[in-house]
Amino acid sequence: MSTDTAPVLSSSSELLFRPRQLRDLVRGVPWLGDLDDDQLEDLLEDSQVCTLKAREWLFRQDAPAEWLYVVISGVVRLVRSAGDGRLATIRCVERGGTLGELSMVSSAGVYLYSAEALRRTHVLSIPAARCRQIMDRQPACRAEFMSRLALELTERLEDMALLTQADAMARLVSYILRQLPTGRARGPRVVRLTIPKRWLAAQLAMTPETLSRLLAKLREEGFINIDRQRLVVLDEQKLRDLMLSHD
Repeated sequence: MSTDTAPVLSSSSELLFRPRQLRDLVRGVPWLGDLDDDQLEDLLEDSQVCTLKAREWLFRQDAPAEWLYVVISGVVRLVRSAGDGRLATIRCVERGGTLGELSMVSSAGVYLYSAEALRRTHVLSIPAARCRQIMDRQPACRAEFMSRLALELTERLEDMALLTQADAMARLVSYILRQLPTGRARGPRVVRLTIPKRWLAAQLAMTPETLSRLLAKLREEGFINIDRQRLVVLDEQKLRDLMLSHD
């Protein structure tokens, strides 16, 4: 991981690192969203911005979990090493997503997976000890953290069930549905396909060729439309019915 605390930035990305943008980024983390201005400023003073090159590892599985990270820009792939040495892709994390939360409740105090930047990436590094202090002092933050952790574990259990019990189409449709924005929307329901296709395919336990074929089939049958990195869901209910039929 890069140790630069003041990376050289381009003018196009510089806006992301201004104090206001970093404060908004941290407030976007659900269990840190209720911090008052002074608490937020104290947290940011103890934090730092780090820069990663494409294919650089942010941290490795079983390493001491000293930091919690929030993605500022770029994409990070989370992978876990199996007993035979193979790497299984868990998911990919983009702007606003957090990394290392599971280590906060691990008695071993180590990262339970590895994190690799898929392209040039910037992260905000927050000392894990400071996050634990916040949860110890603020029951509301701790309750929200545990709620989000429960949701994360539920989604991973669903992934496991789909991998062992469902076919490739069901896995893809489940992924699309889970990426949809929450709440009711008047306009089209859109999923941004910003993760490299080969890594999304790995996450869904299929080849990139199979992923392309299944997306083409969904488009041809009128379930979705794809415009570059925008996947537009045309009929959400039909997608849900299709997933059940392939379960």
